[in-house]
Amino acid sequence: MKVFFDEDVPRKLARSLPQHEIHTVVSMQWGGIKNGALLKLIEREAFKVFLTGDKNMENQQQLQGRPFAVLVMSAINWPVVRPHVHIIAAAIDEAQPGTVRTVDCGVFVARRRASE
Repeated sequence: MKVFFDEDVPRKLARSLPQHEIHTVVSMQWGGIKNGALLKLIEREAFKVFLTGDKNMENQQQLQGRPFAVLVMSAINWPVVRPHVHIIAAAIDEAQPGTVRTVDCGVFVARRRASE
């Protein structure tokens, strides 16, 4: 399946999804493109899934009814995400065009510094 990773998605995740055709902002040379224009490019290039960590995108853009699925990751920190790769893979496999779903892949909790 043709999957597009937003710039905040850990690139290491791509190695864990060899059954999918993964493209990134960097590989598509789409750096600096704003969300509205980015969604149009994703549509034009016939991606089936858009994977992002941008939890505000659903409030800023019309995502429902698009010809691709939008999966919003609950976390984007690789050490947090890594144990949940199977959940992300399943969400991609089950994704339906026009839907928006949050994928529970852990929660990042910042450590307190010793000086605090």
